[in-house]
Amino acid sequence: MTVRLSPAAIAEVNRIRSKHPNSATLFRLGVQTGGCAELYYTLSLEESALPGDRLLDCDGIQVAIDAQSWRYLDGLTLDYTEDMMGGGFRFNNPNAVSNCGCGNSFAVGDRSLAE
Repeated sequence: MTVRLSPAAIAEVNRIRSKHPNSATLFRLGVQTGGCAELYYTLSLEESALPGDRLLDCDGIQVAIDAQSWRYLDGLTLDYTEDMMGGGFRFNNPNAVSNCGCGNSFAVGDRSLAE
């Protein structure tokens, strides 16, 4: 399995990166404990990878995922949509057993991030 970015997500990441002083930055996807459900997604731009990161090329976007987050993100499809309320990233995660209404928090059942 892997992580996939939709064409709309790629366009949005490229738009965000174009405003960054170093347009060659990595796009980091991660998971942290907390949020409405159990875990929440994190997105950031970073200058370089960290030891243990898994690096993926998603249609020209270098994506970095730390080893602890990988087991929750493997198989994820990241999309970006806009509506009358604004735009946002949408997460389609096959590892999630439930999602919060906000769409940024999820639960995975019996696996915890601390394991």
